[in-house]
Amino acid sequence: MTPEQFQALYPHVIDWIYQILQAHSNEAKTASSLGFPRLSQYFSGSLLSSTKVVVVERVPTPPLSSLGLSQFADFENGDYDGITYLDTFFVKRRSAPAERLYFHELIHVVQWQLLGPERFLAMYADGLETFGYRQSPLEAMAYTAEASFCQSNEIFRS
Repeated sequence: MTPEQFQALYPHVIDWIYQILQAHSNEAKTASSLGFPRLSQYFSGSLLSSTKVVVVERVPTPPLSSLGLSQFADFENGDYDGITYLDTFFVKRRSAPAERLYFHELIHVVQWQLLGPERFLAMYADGLETFGYRQSPLEAMAYTAEASFCQSNEIFRS
């Protein structure tokens, strides 16, 4: 996708994100309210209290194909355990007990905050298109941090 194509499509994607967040706003709980004991060792209290979590049967993905982005059909149709939009992430109900999933998605919340929505989406799209889902740089970063979280007592804080 060229930068010009991204600029033309970005408003549609970010609008969809705001709509999906609004549609689920009544179901959202703060990450701090979920009782996962280790998250506060890695993330600030303010991040955990400002991040929202929605438990769903299937995590929502943007209708990218309908925007002419058929190269992202695999991502759009993927069956993910979690997905993050801005300061909110969605987790699949069957995966909701897994603290490691919340850790992974909180990494994405931090990425959204540091990069901002437009840059995050541009980098995410480029990573998907260039490397595929699992090897895209923003996902690779979250998976690497998640692996450290699962295997270590090493603590780093946002």
